[in-house]
Amino acid sequence: MDPLDFIRRHPPFDGLGEAQLVRLEEGLEIVYAPRGTRILARGGEASRFLSVVRKGVVRLERSGEPLGTLEAGECFGFPSLLGQASPHADVVAAEDTLLYNVPGSTFTRLVEESPPFARFFLLGLAARLRQADAGEPLPPLGRELAATVGRLPLAAPIEIGPDATVHEAAVRMRDAQASSVLVSGEPPGILTDRDLRSRVVAAGRGPETPVTEVASRPLLTLSPSASLFEALLFFLEHGVHRAPIAEGGRIVAMLTYTDLLRLGGQSPLAVFHKIERLAPGRAEFGAGGLAGYAGEIAAMVEAQVAAGVDAAEVGRIVARLNDALVRRLLAGAEEELGPPPCPYAWIVLGSEGRMEQALLTDQDNALVYKDDLPLAAGYFADLAERVVDGLLAAAFPPCPGGYMATRWRRPLAAWIELFRGYLAKPEPEALLAAATFFDFRAVAGALPLAALEEEIGRAGREGIFLAQLARAALRWRPPLGLLHQVREEGGGVDLKKAGIAPIVALARLYALEAGSAARPTLERLEAAARGGTLSRDGSSILAESFRFLLRLRLRGQLRALHAGADLDNRVRLEELSPLERVHLKEVFLALRELQEATALRYSTEGLG
Repeated sequence: MDPLDFIRRHPPFDGLGEAQLVRLEEGLEIVYAPRGTRILARGGEASRFLSVVRKGVVRLERSGEPLGTLEAGECFGFPSLLGQASPHADVVAAEDTLLYNVPGSTFTRLVEESPPFARFFLLGLAARLRQADAGEPLPPLGRELAATVGRLPLAAPIEIGPDATVHEAAVRMRDAQASSVLVSGEPPGILTDRDLRSRVVAAGRGPETPVTEVASRPLLTLSPSASLFEALLFFLEHGVHRAPIAEGGRIVAMLTYTDLLRLGGQSPLAVFHKIERLAPGRAEFGAGGLAGYAGEIAAMVEAQVAAGVDAAEVGRIVARLNDALVRRLLAGAEEELGPPPCPYAWIVLGSEGRMEQALLTDQDNALVYKDDLPLAAGYFADLAERVVDGLLAAAFPPCPGGYMATRWRRPLAAWIELFRGYLAKPEPEALLAAATFFDFRAVAGALPLAALEEEIGRAGREGIFLAQLARAALRWRPPLGLLHQVREEGGGVDLKKAGIAPIVALARLYALEAGSAARPTLERLEAAARGGTLSRDGSSILAESFRFLLRLRLRGQLRALHAGADLDNRVRLEELSPLERVHLKEVFLALRELQEATALRYSTEGLG
C-alpha cells in the first residue's frame, strides 16, 4: 500500500480533499526507527514534523513512566510543532517502527485550509468528542426537533376571568373549539376539558361552580425560544397535554399535545398516548398487548436516534415513558385492591433511577410506605406483585440481583435504618446495594422521601464511606493492554464494564462529596465541577466520554435488534470507524488517568 492510500484511511486525513492529499504526499518523508530509538526528547528540540505511525508502536514516556502508546494511523509531534516548543514527553519506538513524517510547513498550510483538520489537533479530548457529534448534519426530523416553539403557527389562547363559572368556561371552549381556557388572576391558572370531566362532572359539581375552584395552578409554561425537543420532554416529564407559551410575563400562545404528535408516528408522545389509553387492570397495549410495549419503545428509540437526538436524551425520554407505564399499572392495581392503607412511593433504581436506559433492560424498583400498619404489609405485597407482573408482561426482565419491589418493600423508617447501616458499615455488599439505592428516583405515590434524601446527603460527609465507595468505583478498569492497545474480550469490548459503569461510579462519588442530590450522571459531573470536588477539565472529559460510549452502545444494540440477536453492551472494534477507534482509546486512557487520581485523592490502594 502506498503512503497516500494508507494516510487517506485514517483521521483526520480522511477529511482532506484530493489536492490537499497530493500536496501532503509530495513532501512526505519515510523514516525507519529501530526499537528503542528516542524519536523526540522531552525538553529537547521542537519537533519539525507531524509524524504518522505507519507500522509498529511508539511509546510516550515522562521520567521513564509510560503515558500511552500510539499504533498504526496515529499521530504525534503536533503539540510541539504547533507551539514551536520542546516536546512535553519522550517518544520512543517500542518496537521496530516505520513513520511517515509530514513537514511542518505542509502541516501548517493544511491547518489553515481545513477547519476540521485543524480542530482535530487543536481541541482537547472532550471538545473533540463534542465535535464528533456536532459535525454530523441533522436529518429532517432532527432539524424539526431543533426548531423553536416560537416558529410554530400556534393559536392564541382564550382567556376567562376568575369570577366566571365552569358553565361559562365550557361555552367559551366550545365556541372557540379549544380544549382549554386560561383563567386570569394571581396566579393565573388553566382549565382543561379533562378538568371539566374529572373535577366537575365526575365530582358531582354543578355548572355554577367557580372556575377558580377547579382550575390548575400554578401554570407550567414554556418560552418561545424552547426547542421542540425541550417541549417534548416538558410534556413527558409533567404528564400534561398542553403548555402555555409565556413571553414578557404574559401568555402569547398555547402548544398542545396534538401539535407535537404531528412530528410522526414514532414520536414519544404517540407512545405516551397509548400508555394513557391502557385500561387499568387490563394488559392491553396496542395490538400486541403489554408485550407490544417493547416493540413500541424500540421503534421510538430508533426514530429518535435517526433524528439526531443524543443518546443521553434518548435515555431520559425512555425513562419518562417507563414512568408513565408504571403509574398506569399502579392505577390498575389500586382499582383492583382498593385505596392504599397509607401513603407510599414507588421508586426506580440504578440506570432507570438515573434515567440512562435506552432499550428495555432489567427491572430495578422498590416500594416505600409510610407506616407499619397491620394491613400495610399484605396490601403492598399484592400491589408490588401486580405491578412487577405487568412489567414482566411488558418485556422488562426480572432483575438478576433481585432489586424488585416484590422483595424490596418496607416502611419508611426501615428504609432509613437500612441507609444508615450502609453508612455505618460500608462493606462490599453494602456498597453494592448503596450504589443501587442511592440512585433512587420516585415515580409514583404521595409519600415524601426527604428523609431518605437526607441520609444520602449525609453520605457525602462521611469520609470512611466515601473512601470505601471510591475503592468500589475503581474495581472496573478500562481494557488496555501492556502497550495501551484496546483489548477485546469475549468477542468485543464491553462498553458498560469498560467505561460507562466506571464513569457512573466516579460521578456518583464526586457528586456525593459535593453535596449534590442529582441522579443523572451528566448532572452529577456538572455538580462535582461546580462544587470543586472534580476539576472542570475532568468533568468535561468524563461527560463527553460518557455521551460517546452511550452512543456506541445504543447504535450496537439497535444493530443487534435488527439482526434478531440478543442485546448486550459489547462492540467489536472492527465495527468502529478509524476515528471512533482513536476516540475509544483516548477515552480509556483518560478514564484510567482519572481513576488513578481518584485512588490518590481518597487514599485507596493503587490500581495494580
